[in-house]
Amino acid sequence: MNNIWSKYVQGTKTLYYSRKLRFHNIFSEQYKSLFRLDTDKGLKILEIGCGPGSLAGALHRWYPRADITAVDRDCEFIRFASEHESGVTFMEGDATSLPFENNTFDVTISNTVAEHIEPSKFYGEQLRVLKPGGVCLVLSSRKGINIDPSCITFNEFEQAFWKKAELYDDSMDRFGICKYPMSEAQMPAAMAEYGFSKVSTGFATIDLTPDDPKFSESLAIDMINANRYTALDGIQSVLYTMPAHFTTEEVEKMKHLANAKYDTRIEQYKRGEKQWDTNVSIIMVIRGIK
Repeated sequence: MNNIWSKYVQGTKTLYYSRKLRFHNIFSEQYKSLFRLDTDKGLKILEIGCGPGSLAGALHRWYPRADITAVDRDCEFIRFASEHESGVTFMEGDATSLPFENNTFDVTISNTVAEHIEPSKFYGEQLRVLKPGGVCLVLSSRKGINIDPSCITFNEFEQAFWKKAELYDDSMDRFGICKYPMSEAQMPAAMAEYGFSKVSTGFATIDLTPDDPKFSESLAIDMINANRYTALDGIQSVLYTMPAHFTTEEVEKMKHLANAKYDTRIEQYKRGEKQWDTNVSIIMVIRGIK
């Protein structure tokens, strides 16, 4: 059983609900124009490092004729994904040793996975399992814009909590997080270096601004709550990764404070008190052919 990522690095709700927004149908045309996949074919698609299943679920909606398989090493992600997304085969699997025969898939796709895996293994396995002419799609989050509402500002207790966490946090090294980062220029070069041709790039801009009237109330509240889940999972992970330095009481107090703040933000939204907090994600899409 492997639940290291979901327990110590990024919580299941953090990834699922933030990615549900990033891969919402309102952004589908941006992605589909960059993927350039034939919607009329019954493609065999493999998602590598699927997490709790948000992208796989979106692929099922966008390409209903496709046969989609999604793998992740984290058993908790796979359990959650299987319960929350239909039409996809979810299974445990390692990106560096995929449990599939050569020349099996028409498409491989991953989202924010490449930076955690040694490139020759990451691309080598995809090259192996793709059919000749198959498409490799690598999605990577780039620097975006994040503006919090004023009600989220930390008080002295919260500031001290996070200062102590920063002092003792060794999770980046312990779990190999972002061990192989690449720039926007290096990523397509790496795909070409490790065997893919006709490499191209593009960017999707995902604007999540609750106060923008183009978004429905339910979607705006989902945006606020996605930030809530990220905050709560982050607080809980401190107790898992640094148990010698934090008490359950400290963590529960932090959660209470966080919940109160996001409740306030929702009340502000419902009263029409615009805060113009925003999260703009820039998703780079690198595409190559076997």
